[in-house]
Amino acid sequence: MARRIAIVGASMGGLRAAEQLRSAGWEEEILVIGGEIHPPYNRPPLSKELLKSPGSIQEALAAVTLRQRRTATGIDWKLGAPVTGADLKGRTLTLATGEQLGYDGLVVATGLRPARVRVPGPLHGRHVIRTLENSLGLHRELQPDARIVVVGAGFIGCEAAATATLLGCRVTLIEGSSGPMQRTLGRELSEGMRSFLTQRGVECISGERVAAFTWNDDGAGGTQRCTGVRLAGGREVQADAVIEAVGSQPNVEWLAGNGLDLSDGVLCDGHLRVLGTEHVVAVGDVARYPDRRTGTGPRRVEHWATPADTAKIAAPALVAGLNGTETPEPVAPLPAFWTDIFGIRVQGVGSPAVADRIEVLEGDPSRPADGAALAYYLGGRLIGAVTSALPADRQLHYRKLVTEAGLLASSQLAAV
Repeated sequence: MARRIAIVGASMGGLRAAEQLRSAGWEEEILVIGGEIHPPYNRPPLSKELLKSPGSIQEALAAVTLRQRRTATGIDWKLGAPVTGADLKGRTLTLATGEQLGYDGLVVATGLRPARVRVPGPLHGRHVIRTLENSLGLHRELQPDARIVVVGAGFIGCEAAATATLLGCRVTLIEGSSGPMQRTLGRELSEGMRSFLTQRGVECISGERVAAFTWNDDGAGGTQRCTGVRLAGGREVQADAVIEAVGSQPNVEWLAGNGLDLSDGVLCDGHLRVLGTEHVVAVGDVARYPDRRTGTGPRRVEHWATPADTAKIAAPALVAGLNGTETPEPVAPLPAFWTDIFGIRVQGVGSPAVADRIEVLEGDPSRPADGAALAYYLGGRLIGAVTSALPADRQLHYRKLVTEAGLLASSQLAAV
């Protein structure tokens, strides 16, 4: 009987894992199981191009569906079938329907879901951006002159605020405890991005958190609809719709009860093998694994390139474990990210968020639209670079500098 590798999660991570399993020489069964009804699709456009002009759901899906490599043949897909539980010792999965499926090897690729603001108030009128349906539903709210409150000033929050403003909405961005994209960009460039957003019509409220959502009865059978936010300082901001962009939570509940470390995603070793079990790997931003480039310990990386980067490591390790062959030495991923906001592109490589020193290499971060580049250091080592509104050749130059900064040796990694 043919052996089966089951991949739980049918987004980009699941697709890339399936492709890499075939590339690693796995010729037996691959089954990809996903909770959404759609085939794998690209999520970054959900808060930018697709949110601005989605068209019909068929047009939107056609615009974002990911193509499968022609070499990745013989892959079975089971969509619209959420996995609710797993018995890793018995090597079985339980679906929401009650169906049980066996496997020989398992790939955890369930990704993230949006976090919600945990304060009083109804959910009706509040939106998150994670799925195709989320984006299409929010687009219908973004009418000219609509009052839109965005809670959270990370990448998705800033992208959604810019998109809503371009559609003619009146947008208020509630930053919370730090400035726009500050965790990744650092204070100087974050402050420059705040000025950039403000100049283009986004009202930014700094240093404030949401204490409660306000609401009224919308007349539809007594349904309560959110009408804005009340801030911790007492100010109320009215809204026709609210967008919550306050981070994400790993989808790991289905793995509970198996003795795994699920405190922040799924804890893995350097080969993306899940610790505490065998023949199980994880890919994408649900995986927490050692960072050989910074030595900061295991962490999750929530960037677009992460599913492909981790699949290249996890798939060969899983195949080697199942076949009893030597596991290839992994190549440490170099994280990469970008965003487009009001026509300027901010791009980064490495791990700026864990830096202890930032240096301006080019331009003025207070004027990001004019072009700037910053370097990010940890313990004197270059670990990241971010460019704003610079040509591609300049961005590639700084990427090369980070790449050439190298990895920590195994002995150094063990010491951190």
